[in-house]
Amino acid sequence: MADLKRKIDTLLQDIGVATALMSRLPLPRLSDAAFERQAPATWAFPVVGVLVAGPAALVGVLTFGLGLPASVAAGLMLAVQMAATGGMHEDGLADTVDGFWGGWDRARRLEIMKDSRIGTYGVLALMLSAGLRWAALTALISAGPFVAVVLAAAFFSRGVLPMLMTQMPNARGGGLSQRVGQPEFETSLVSLGLGAGLALILAGTTAILPVLIGGVAAALVARLAMVKIGGQTGDVLGATQQVVEIAMMICFAAILT
Repeated sequence: MADLKRKIDTLLQDIGVATALMSRLPLPRLSDAAFERQAPATWAFPVVGVLVAGPAALVGVLTFGLGLPASVAAGLMLAVQMAATGGMHEDGLADTVDGFWGGWDRARRLEIMKDSRIGTYGVLALMLSAGLRWAALTALISAGPFVAVVLAAAFFSRGVLPMLMTQMPNARGGGLSQRVGQPEFETSLVSLGLGAGLALILAGTTAILPVLIGGVAAALVARLAMVKIGGQTGDVLGATQQVVEIAMMICFAAILT
């Protein structure tokens, strides 16, 4: 019983650490020992999708059920998700796009990505990201039950991230991704399998193609990052989450509408 309790405590601490890393949700105080397991705790990244997308889906169900237009419900869902994460994934997307297309060499790209100011490329990326997700959500809400697909995209788009951390070097040698550390391959595989498995359980066979498309999208971002800066950073991981979620939501919309 004592061993089982320790294992459960470790799992719960890992979920807490993953939530602290991937969101701005309020949490009980976690011990220093819990944060010593940052890399191993990345298996729980898909679980954070429940905490971020779950409340957003509930808001969508309530507002659409009260008779508000699907576009309004979709906009409110996006607002809830952005509030839950503090916009960290959107920030990563903007910084990544600014750096990748604003710099002429690796050093300058990394310098731009570290700059807190946003450039034209970043603004355009945020407009496209929010616009595409808003349009896809509006279509899915109008088409019928949408909660399962929203959660499926949230799970898998986070589940792919540890694999990038495992397979790609840290390009900067610092920052959040470096502090978290490099997860073991088995840990990343658990995260990937958990994200895909939860997506398939919730959305059934409908999720097969979106999951495959999401995997391809993650691979393309990873390849681009290797070409542009020679590895991954926290910003690249945030951008990957956004790109994978967008690709999956568009795919779901194409299938279901």
